[in-house]
Amino acid sequence: MLVKSRVAKDVKKGDNRNNNRGKYIMEDVAKNIFMLSALVAVLSLLLIIGFVFYKGLTPFISKGYSFISFLGGSEWVPSSDKFGISSMIAASIFATLGAMVIGVPIGILTAVFIAEIAPKKVSKIISPAVELLAGIPSVLYGVFGLAFIVPNIQKIFNLPKGQSLLAVIIVLAVMMLPTIISVSETAIRAVPKAYKEGSLALGASKIETIFKVILPAAKSGILAAVVLGIGRALGETMAVILVAGNSPVMPSSIMDSVRPLTTNIALEMGYAFGTHQEMLFATGVVLFTFILILNIVLNKLSSKAVD
Repeated sequence: MLVKSRVAKDVKKGDNRNNNRGKYIMEDVAKNIFMLSALVAVLSLLLIIGFVFYKGLTPFISKGYSFISFLGGSEWVPSSDKFGISSMIAASIFATLGAMVIGVPIGILTAVFIAEIAPKKVSKIISPAVELLAGIPSVLYGVFGLAFIVPNIQKIFNLPKGQSLLAVIIVLAVMMLPTIISVSETAIRAVPKAYKEGSLALGASKIETIFKVILPAAKSGILAAVVLGIGRALGETMAVILVAGNSPVMPSSIMDSVRPLTTNIALEMGYAFGTHQEMLFATGVVLFTFILILNIVLNKLSSKAVD
Protein backbone atom coordinates (compact mmCIF):
# COMPACT_ATOMS: atom_id res chain seq x y z
CA MET A 1 0.00 0.00 0.00
CA LEU A 2 2.84 2.36 0.88
CA VAL A 3 4.49 1.70 -2.46
CA LYS A 4 1.24 2.42 -4.31
CA SER A 5 0.67 5.69 -2.42
CA ARG A 6 4.22 6.84 -3.12
CA VAL A 7 3.79 6.03 -6.80
CA ALA A 8 0.51 7.97 -6.86
CA LYS A 9 2.16 10.96 -5.19
CA ASP A 10 5.02 10.87 -7.70
CA VAL A 11 2.54 10.74 -10.55
CA LYS A 12 0.64 13.77 -9.14
CA LYS A 13 3.89 15.70 -8.72
CA GLY A 14 4.81 14.92 -12.30
CA ASP A 15 1.39 16.09 -13.50
CA ASN A 16 1.70 19.34 -11.50
CA ARG A 17 5.16 19.98 -12.95
CA ASN A 18 3.84 19.39 -16.47
CA ASN A 19 0.90 21.72 -15.81
CA ASN A 20 3.22 24.43 -14.45
CA ARG A 21 5.53 24.06 -17.45
CA GLY A 22 2.52 24.36 -19.75
CA LYS A 23 1.42 27.54 -17.97
CA TYR A 24 4.90 29.07 -18.22
CA ILE A 25 5.06 28.23 -21.92
CA MET A 26 1.64 29.80 -22.55
CA GLU A 27 2.68 32.93 -20.63
CA ASP A 28 5.87 33.22 -22.66
CA VAL A 29 3.92 32.79 -25.90
CA ALA A 30 1.39 35.43 -24.83
CA LYS A 31 4.16 37.88 -23.87
CA ASN A 32 5.85 37.38 -27.22
CA ILE A 33 2.57 37.95 -29.07
CA PHE A 34 1.97 41.19 -27.15
CA MET A 35 5.53 42.35 -27.82
CA LEU A 36 5.20 41.52 -31.51
CA SER A 37 1.97 43.50 -31.72
CA ALA A 38 3.65 46.49 -30.09
CA LEU A 39 6.63 46.21 -32.43
CA VAL A 40 4.34 46.10 -35.48
CA ALA A 41 2.67 49.34 -34.38
CA VAL A 42 5.99 51.08 -33.68
CA LEU A 43 7.63 49.83 -36.88
CA SER A 44 4.62 50.92 -38.94
CA LEU A 45 4.90 54.42 -37.49
CA LEU A 46 8.65 54.56 -38.10
CA LEU A 47 8.26 53.33 -41.69
CA ILE A 48 5.57 55.91 -42.47
CA ILE A 49 7.56 58.75 -40.89
CA GLY A 50 10.78 57.65 -42.57
CA PHE A 51 9.21 57.33 -46.02
CA VAL A 52 7.33 60.66 -45.84
CA PHE A 53 10.38 62.56 -44.56
CA TYR A 54 12.69 60.91 -47.11
CA LYS A 55 10.43 61.81 -50.04
CA GLY A 56 9.53 65.22 -48.63
CA LEU A 57 13.07 66.41 -47.84
CA THR A 58 14.67 65.09 -51.05
CA PRO A 59 14.05 68.24 -53.17
CA PHE A 60 15.62 70.46 -50.50
CA ILE A 61 18.65 68.26 -49.90
CA SER A 62 19.54 67.00 -53.37
CA LYS A 63 17.77 69.34 -55.81
CA GLY A 64 18.59 72.73 -54.32
CA TYR A 65 15.10 73.99 -53.54
CA SER A 66 14.80 76.44 -50.66
CA PHE A 67 12.75 75.23 -47.72
CA ILE A 68 12.19 78.83 -46.62
CA SER A 69 10.78 79.72 -50.05
CA PHE A 70 8.60 76.61 -49.85
CA LEU A 71 7.13 77.69 -46.52
CA GLY A 72 6.98 81.41 -47.27
CA GLY A 73 6.02 81.37 -50.94
CA SER A 74 2.43 82.19 -51.85
CA GLU A 75 2.34 80.73 -55.38
CA TRP A 76 1.62 77.07 -56.08
CA VAL A 77 2.08 76.51 -59.82
CA PRO A 78 3.75 73.10 -60.39
CA SER A 79 3.86 73.58 -64.16
CA SER A 80 6.05 76.68 -63.64
CA ASP A 81 8.14 75.02 -60.92
CA LYS A 82 6.68 77.30 -58.23
CA PHE A 83 5.97 75.60 -54.92
CA GLY A 84 4.84 77.89 -52.10
CA ILE A 85 2.46 76.77 -49.38
CA SER A 86 2.12 79.82 -47.11
CA SER A 87 -1.49 80.33 -48.25
CA MET A 88 -2.29 76.68 -47.47
CA ILE A 89 -0.66 76.88 -44.05
CA ALA A 90 -2.69 80.01 -43.31
CA ALA A 91 -5.89 78.31 -44.53
CA SER A 92 -5.27 75.26 -42.31
CA ILE A 93 -4.50 77.40 -39.26
CA PHE A 94 -7.46 79.77 -39.73
CA ALA A 95 -9.86 76.89 -40.37
CA THR A 96 -8.65 75.00 -37.30
CA LEU A 97 -8.76 78.06 -35.03
CA GLY A 98 -12.22 78.99 -36.27
CA ALA A 99 -13.47 75.46 -35.69
CA MET A 100 -11.98 75.58 -32.17
CA VAL A 101 -13.80 78.81 -31.35
CA ILE A 102 -17.13 77.21 -32.28
CA GLY A 103 -16.61 73.52 -31.48
CA VAL A 104 -14.68 73.55 -28.19
CA PRO A 105 -17.19 75.53 -26.06
CA ILE A 106 -20.16 73.65 -27.52
CA GLY A 107 -18.45 70.28 -27.04
CA ILE A 108 -17.40 70.90 -23.43
CA LEU A 109 -20.77 72.35 -22.42
CA THR A 110 -22.55 69.40 -24.07
CA ALA A 111 -20.33 66.98 -22.14
CA VAL A 112 -21.16 68.81 -18.90
CA PHE A 113 -24.86 68.64 -19.70
CA ILE A 114 -24.74 64.89 -20.40
CA ALA A 115 -22.58 64.03 -17.38
CA GLU A 116 -23.93 66.37 -14.71
CA ILE A 117 -27.21 68.07 -15.60
CA ALA A 118 -29.33 66.00 -17.97
CA PRO A 119 -31.75 63.42 -16.53
CA LYS A 120 -30.78 59.82 -17.26
CA LYS A 121 -33.54 59.44 -19.83
CA VAL A 122 -32.27 62.46 -21.76
CA SER A 123 -28.58 61.50 -21.49
CA LYS A 124 -29.42 58.01 -22.79
CA ILE A 125 -30.78 59.67 -25.93
CA ILE A 126 -28.00 62.26 -26.42
CA SER A 127 -25.04 59.94 -25.81
CA PRO A 128 -25.95 57.46 -28.60
CA ALA A 129 -26.65 60.41 -30.89
CA VAL A 130 -23.13 61.73 -30.26
CA GLU A 131 -21.67 58.26 -30.89
CA LEU A 132 -23.65 58.04 -34.13
CA LEU A 133 -22.33 61.46 -35.13
CA ALA A 134 -18.80 60.11 -34.66
CA GLY A 135 -19.57 57.15 -36.91
CA ILE A 136 -20.72 59.19 -39.90
CA PRO A 137 -18.13 59.05 -42.74
CA SER A 138 -16.34 62.34 -43.28
CA VAL A 139 -17.43 62.52 -46.93
CA LEU A 140 -21.06 62.71 -45.78
CA TYR A 141 -20.20 65.76 -43.67
CA GLY A 142 -18.79 67.27 -46.84
CA VAL A 143 -21.88 66.39 -48.84
CA PHE A 144 -24.09 67.95 -46.15
CA GLY A 145 -21.91 71.06 -46.16
CA LEU A 146 -22.03 71.28 -49.95
CA ALA A 147 -25.80 70.80 -50.13
CA PHE A 148 -26.88 72.87 -47.11
CA ILE A 149 -24.17 75.08 -45.61
CA VAL A 150 -22.59 76.34 -48.86
CA PRO A 151 -25.89 77.46 -50.51
CA ASN A 152 -27.02 79.21 -47.33
CA ILE A 153 -23.73 81.09 -47.00
CA GLN A 154 -24.08 82.12 -50.63
CA LYS A 155 -27.63 83.42 -50.08
CA ILE A 156 -27.09 85.09 -46.70
CA PHE A 157 -23.91 86.96 -47.65
CA ASN A 158 -24.84 87.45 -51.33
CA LEU A 159 -21.68 85.79 -52.64
CA PRO A 160 -20.97 84.44 -56.14
CA LYS A 161 -20.27 81.08 -54.50
CA GLY A 162 -20.56 79.76 -50.96
CA GLN A 163 -17.49 77.52 -50.93
CA SER A 164 -15.34 79.43 -48.48
CA LEU A 165 -13.27 79.44 -45.31
CA LEU A 166 -16.47 79.98 -43.31
CA ALA A 167 -18.00 76.80 -44.74
CA VAL A 168 -14.84 74.88 -43.82
CA ILE A 169 -14.93 76.25 -40.26
CA ILE A 170 -18.57 75.24 -39.75
CA VAL A 171 -18.08 71.73 -41.13
CA LEU A 172 -14.92 71.14 -39.08
CA ALA A 173 -16.60 72.47 -35.92
CA VAL A 174 -19.38 69.92 -36.32
CA MET A 175 -16.86 67.14 -36.99
CA MET A 176 -14.90 68.02 -33.84
CA LEU A 177 -17.92 67.70 -31.57
CA PRO A 178 -18.10 63.88 -31.16
CA THR A 179 -14.45 63.61 -30.13
CA ILE A 180 -14.56 66.53 -27.71
CA ILE A 181 -17.89 65.49 -26.19
CA SER A 182 -17.08 61.81 -25.65
CA VAL A 183 -13.59 62.32 -24.20
CA SER A 184 -14.67 65.29 -22.03
CA GLU A 185 -17.67 63.36 -20.74
CA THR A 186 -15.43 60.46 -19.71
CA ALA A 187 -13.05 62.87 -17.94
CA ILE A 188 -15.91 64.59 -16.09
CA ARG A 189 -17.45 61.31 -14.95
CA ALA A 190 -14.03 60.21 -13.67
CA VAL A 191 -13.93 63.07 -11.12
CA PRO A 192 -14.46 61.59 -7.61
CA LYS A 193 -17.94 62.17 -6.22
CA ALA A 194 -16.38 63.40 -2.98
CA TYR A 195 -15.28 66.59 -4.77
CA LYS A 196 -18.83 67.36 -5.83
CA GLU A 197 -20.36 66.41 -2.49
CA GLY A 198 -17.82 68.49 -0.57
CA SER A 199 -18.47 71.55 -2.72
CA LEU A 200 -22.23 71.25 -2.33
CA ALA A 201 -21.85 70.72 1.41
CA LEU A 202 -19.92 73.99 1.67
CA GLY A 203 -22.85 75.85 0.14
CA ALA A 204 -21.82 76.13 -3.51
CA SER A 205 -24.55 75.88 -6.13
CA LYS A 206 -24.60 73.12 -8.72
CA ILE A 207 -23.34 75.44 -11.48
CA GLU A 208 -20.57 76.80 -9.24
CA THR A 209 -19.56 73.25 -8.41
CA ILE A 210 -19.40 72.33 -12.08
CA PHE A 211 -17.28 75.31 -13.15
CA LYS A 212 -15.10 75.72 -10.06
CA VAL A 213 -14.59 72.12 -8.92
CA ILE A 214 -15.51 69.48 -11.51
CA LEU A 215 -14.11 71.10 -14.66
CA PRO A 216 -10.76 72.07 -13.05
CA ALA A 217 -10.45 68.52 -11.68
CA ALA A 218 -11.13 67.10 -15.16
CA LYS A 219 -8.83 69.60 -16.87
CA SER A 220 -6.30 67.05 -18.05
CA GLY A 221 -8.89 64.91 -19.83
CA ILE A 222 -10.63 67.95 -21.30
CA LEU A 223 -7.34 69.23 -22.70
CA ALA A 224 -6.78 65.83 -24.28
CA ALA A 225 -10.26 66.05 -25.83
CA VAL A 226 -9.54 69.50 -27.25
CA VAL A 227 -6.22 68.47 -28.78
CA LEU A 228 -7.76 65.33 -30.28
CA GLY A 229 -10.52 67.46 -31.75
CA ILE A 230 -7.96 69.87 -33.19
CA GLY A 231 -6.07 66.95 -34.69
CA ARG A 232 -9.29 65.74 -36.30
CA ALA A 233 -9.91 69.19 -37.80
CA LEU A 234 -6.33 69.71 -38.94
CA GLY A 235 -6.13 66.33 -40.66
CA GLU A 236 -9.56 66.27 -42.30
CA THR A 237 -9.54 66.01 -46.10
CA MET A 238 -12.66 64.72 -47.88
CA ALA A 239 -15.20 67.00 -46.21
CA VAL A 240 -12.95 70.03 -46.70
CA ILE A 241 -12.43 69.35 -50.40
CA LEU A 242 -16.16 69.66 -51.03
CA VAL A 243 -16.71 72.99 -49.21
CA ALA A 244 -13.38 74.86 -49.41
CA GLY A 245 -13.35 75.95 -53.06
CA ASN A 246 -9.69 74.82 -53.29
CA SER A 247 -8.12 78.06 -54.54
CA PRO A 248 -4.39 78.17 -53.60
CA VAL A 249 -4.41 81.88 -52.68
CA MET A 250 -3.81 83.67 -49.40
CA PRO A 251 -7.20 84.19 -47.70
CA SER A 252 -7.95 87.84 -46.91
CA SER A 253 -11.49 87.24 -45.71
CA ILE A 254 -13.50 84.48 -44.09
CA MET A 255 -15.57 84.40 -47.26
CA ASP A 256 -12.60 83.58 -49.53
CA SER A 257 -12.12 80.22 -51.20
CA VAL A 258 -9.18 78.36 -49.63
CA ARG A 259 -7.02 75.28 -50.06
CA PRO A 260 -5.74 73.72 -46.80
CA LEU A 261 -2.67 71.46 -46.68
CA THR A 262 -4.58 68.18 -46.65
CA THR A 263 -6.72 69.22 -49.59
CA ASN A 264 -3.68 70.13 -51.66
CA ILE A 265 -2.17 66.67 -51.13
CA ALA A 266 -5.41 64.83 -51.91
CA LEU A 267 -6.20 66.83 -55.05
CA GLU A 268 -2.83 66.50 -56.78
CA MET A 269 -1.14 63.34 -55.51
CA GLY A 270 -3.03 61.14 -57.98
CA TYR A 271 -1.34 62.61 -61.05
CA ALA A 272 1.82 64.21 -59.62
CA PHE A 273 5.29 62.86 -60.37
CA GLY A 274 8.91 63.88 -59.91
CA THR A 275 9.53 67.13 -58.03
CA HIS A 276 5.81 67.89 -57.91
CA GLN A 277 5.14 64.66 -56.04
CA GLU A 278 8.07 65.25 -53.69
CA MET A 279 6.74 68.71 -52.85
CA LEU A 280 3.40 67.16 -51.95
CA PHE A 281 5.27 64.84 -49.59
CA ALA A 282 7.00 67.94 -48.21
CA THR A 283 3.53 69.36 -47.56
CA GLY A 284 2.84 66.17 -45.61
CA VAL A 285 6.01 66.77 -43.58
CA VAL A 286 4.71 70.22 -42.60
CA LEU A 287 1.33 68.74 -41.66
CA PHE A 288 3.01 66.01 -39.61
CA THR A 289 5.07 68.67 -37.82
CA PHE A 290 1.88 70.49 -36.83
CA ILE A 291 0.43 67.28 -35.39
CA LEU A 292 3.70 66.59 -33.54
CA ILE A 293 3.63 70.08 -32.00
CA LEU A 294 0.05 69.47 -30.89
CA ASN A 295 1.07 66.24 -29.14
CA ILE A 296 3.99 67.94 -27.39
CA VAL A 297 1.71 70.75 -26.21
CA LEU A 298 -0.81 68.17 -24.97
CA ASN A 299 1.83 66.32 -22.96
CA LYS A 300 3.07 69.51 -21.35
CA LEU A 301 -0.40 70.81 -20.55
CA SER A 302 -1.46 67.42 -19.19
CA SER A 303 1.61 67.18 -16.95
CA LYS A 304 0.95 70.68 -15.61
CA ALA A 305 -2.70 69.83 -15.01
CA VAL A 306 -1.73 66.71 -13.05
CA ASP A 307 0.83 68.67 -10.99
